[in-house]
Amino acid sequence: MEDDDPYLWLEEIEGDAALTWVRERNAETVAELTADPGFEALRQEVREVLGDSARIPYVVRRGPHLYNFWRDTTRLRGVWRRTTLEEYRTPDPRWETVLDVDALADEEGVPWTWAGASVLRPEHRRALVELSRDGADATVVREYDMDAAGFVADGFRLPEAKTSVSWIDEDHVFVGTDAGPGDLTASGYPRTVRRWRRGTELKTAPVVFEGSHEDVSVTAWHDPTPGFERDLAVRNRDFWHSEHFLLRPDGPAVRIEVPDDALVDVHRQWLLITLRSPWLERPAGALLAFDFDGFLRGERSHEVLFTPDERTVLEGYATTRHHLVLETLTDVSSHLHLLTPSGSGGWSRRPLGEVPALSSAGVTATSPAEDGDSAEEVFFSVSGFVQPATLCRTMAGERDVETLKRAPSRFSTEGLLVRQHFAVSADGTRVPYFVVGPAGQEGPRPVLLYGYGGFEVSLTPFHSAVTGRAWLERGGTYVVANIRGGGEYGPAWHQAALGADRDRAFDDFAAVARDLVLRGVTTSGRIGIRGGSNGGLLTGVMLTRHPELFGAVVAEVPLLDMLRFHRLLAGASWVAEYGDPEDPRDRAHLLRWSPYHNLRPDTGRGAGGACPPLLLTTSTRDDRVHPGHARKMAARMRELGLPVHYYENTGGGHAGAADHEQAAYVEAVVHTFLWRALGDDGRVPAKGGTRPR
Repeated sequence: MEDDDPYLWLEEIEGDAALTWVRERNAETVAELTADPGFEALRQEVREVLGDSARIPYVVRRGPHLYNFWRDTTRLRGVWRRTTLEEYRTPDPRWETVLDVDALADEEGVPWTWAGASVLRPEHRRALVELSRDGADATVVREYDMDAAGFVADGFRLPEAKTSVSWIDEDHVFVGTDAGPGDLTASGYPRTVRRWRRGTELKTAPVVFEGSHEDVSVTAWHDPTPGFERDLAVRNRDFWHSEHFLLRPDGPAVRIEVPDDALVDVHRQWLLITLRSPWLERPAGALLAFDFDGFLRGERSHEVLFTPDERTVLEGYATTRHHLVLETLTDVSSHLHLLTPSGSGGWSRRPLGEVPALSSAGVTATSPAEDGDSAEEVFFSVSGFVQPATLCRTMAGERDVETLKRAPSRFSTEGLLVRQHFAVSADGTRVPYFVVGPAGQEGPRPVLLYGYGGFEVSLTPFHSAVTGRAWLERGGTYVVANIRGGGEYGPAWHQAALGADRDRAFDDFAAVARDLVLRGVTTSGRIGIRGGSNGGLLTGVMLTRHPELFGAVVAEVPLLDMLRFHRLLAGASWVAEYGDPEDPRDRAHLLRWSPYHNLRPDTGRGAGGACPPLLLTTSTRDDRVHPGHARKMAARMRELGLPVHYYENTGGGHAGAADHEQAAYVEAVVHTFLWRALGDDGRVPAKGGTRPR
């Protein structure tokens, strides 16, 4: 079937014929959707939200300064800036510009976007700044003097590639990049790590760690914590299995003998292991703390810092110098806990902050362990679907919690209620989902149902002013489905929909849609679904498998050709999640639900007997999920006479948009499409709501 694919030419990302086809499809979609009388007002409202100067500027501490990267209506590409805690506490802090990306892009004539910076500790004076061209995953790396606010003339520099780089000391870095033949894996990520000395050519730098061509990636980093300095490396054999090593200058790397599917962290004297499968008589999902040096000597005594139950799982954790902050989920709602080791052994535990029901809380930053008095500092944020974010600060070990910032409410939440329901999937599993809509349901309303269901990603309650403005304020109901494949109930919830078992995720999503109809929230013809990346695969499967349930489908930067995904860009790295198309056993289940291969002339039987319309969005600069997935799906649907709209942004990478202007435009395209398919009048409604029918 792959050899007979008539649309392989659309996989030529910059091919003349392919780009001509893209321009033609874009023109059709833009002409239709921007002609809606409500399009421009919708775009402007979303742009206002994205560029709101009153939103919270989240920060990280580096020495005496708090750093933030900021974009708004006047700084589309953004500015890296810093201030002090004393200034940050004020309503209108004074910021010092460290790097202006807009000015740099104008000066160099390159559409740079910010991709982060690795800062040399403990001085916090030099940074390895990563810049992406138009939002791609591949970046260039340049050394930057943060005090002088300028690039270092003879500093470390790396050309565009999917690079990993980290400081060892002022004159040395660990680098994994495309330095020549054999340096990349089949997935396009680093296969080797070099120890590069300032003033020398990269190709002469010795390779200190390497994996195989079939691995996903390798990386190495230096831990500069005083008294615990170490060089560490990891070989990611696939997306879910890794090998961890301690690098030694005078001998071979030492394997840290932990389960290869575990999450591993080293902090001061502790080796922290989060289990994905049972080990040492501890269950999957547990967090264990070992003495690092003792573990290397073969000792296996440990403290159990967290044990899951059927409703509560570990979502993540953060460290301060002497404490851990645990982030847990109970039925997909967050809680924070502060853990403190006692001098006599064991750890004490207490709640951190107040988190309302059906809300999310997470640590946004802690200070590096060597940063003096601030080393126990914790910043954390609390928010919910109708609750704007609150940013708090505390010192671990102290009881006082300081509220630093509150985000404004950028849409009206009056009369809105957040509820959690459970649908029953095909195999009897209870699947949670959140509903955000009117407190008193006034008959069936348009519903926007969002899902992901993969890679152990949890969809927790989140505050989206864009969704509030574009959907909720106009009378829609918003729903988030916590289907299997995600991490909402720990490793087992993810593994239940792994590989050949992924049908369970699709069954879960369909069960949520049916439950919404049974509860009278909506009708099948008024459910629109939206998902991106792996979520785009989800919505693509819904189109081909359950078209009768939906009135509109949106798939953003999606995977859709599941027989060729492993040959396109970073696709080989996801074989452990989906299966290997080269293996006949895996190929059978991939073909069973590959959206591109399950399109038929009679695809439909949806609401009113017709195929629900599909909107596909992607980016020419997406170097993670190939835009060919969306291109070929649109071409095949056009061939079959099925309703499809296509929009490909020229920039933006896997995010789909490189700045707020692009993001506002794409959001306006998406919501205009949804309202035209699901609304009362076939067009974008004004604020105040669409009438029930």
